Amino acid sequence: MQKTILKKNYPRVILPILLLVLLITSDFYPQSKIQSGIWSVSPSLADYSLDSNNGERSMIIEIRFKNPFRQKPNIFISVSQIDSDKQTNVRYNVEAISVSRDGFTLKVKTWADSKIFSLSGYWLAVVN
Repeated sequence: MQKTILKKNYPRVILPILLLVLLITSDFYPQSKIQSGIWSVSPSLADYSLDSNNGERSMIIEIRFKNPFRQKPNIFISVSQIDSDKQTNVRYNVEAISVSRDGFTLKVKTWADSKIFSLSGYWLAVVN
């Protein structure tokens, strides 16, 4: 008799317990601890200037996270491709600036007589 009662009440007992476990663990194990993506600058972008003139030139790219983080993440940037003029030195800098829970700004810079025709790579956002 007890087995029959337990079988009938099983969904009513288990469902609230599962919901409680999910609610508790979502605070300790947020779904979005890591996000990643690709970035690229090339003459196809408006106001591209890394391939002309002399002196310091920079491009700004706004990166928005698919899902906002609960706190400000650490940003890791890599460069995977560069196309530059073989007649000049290759000088570039890529940095994440203005980091927030919603995204960050990527600044790509070159200087002197360097001419960069395209530059691309990956970004990784991680919350500890």
